[in-house]
Amino acid sequence: MPETTILWRPTGPEELELVRASGWKAWPPRLPDQPIFYPVLNEQYAIMIARDWNVPASGVGYVTRFEVDREFASRYPVRQAGGRDILELWVPAEELGEFNRHIVGLIEVVHEFRPGSSRGRGDSERG
Repeated sequence: MPETTILWRPTGPEELELVRASGWKAWPPRLPDQPIFYPVLNEQYAIMIARDWNVPASGVGYVTRFEVDREFASRYPVRQAGGRDILELWVPAEELGEFNRHIVGLIEVVHEFRPGSSRGRGDSERG
């Protein structure tokens, strides 16, 4: 079994439904206006995005957690998107299929946020 890196991804309900349809094993292809897939390296940053961006935009925000083969993930640059703990992994959209093949285990929902919730509901959800 390869060594892995834990990543988080804040997501809305439409993207999450596509992840569910994959059997919790893959991220859907990016839309034409989304050239980069960017999972984040910090759970708190993912929570902030899900709560502050996904909830207003979609009515619900989720934080997912998944593991990727560490050696494979190291080929992608880590970008600082603000403060020193606001880190993202930048994966070009055209490489997402290969990235998905290096996910180890399943993608899981670890937090859910809805309007009026500040802490979210922490539960693992699978099919």
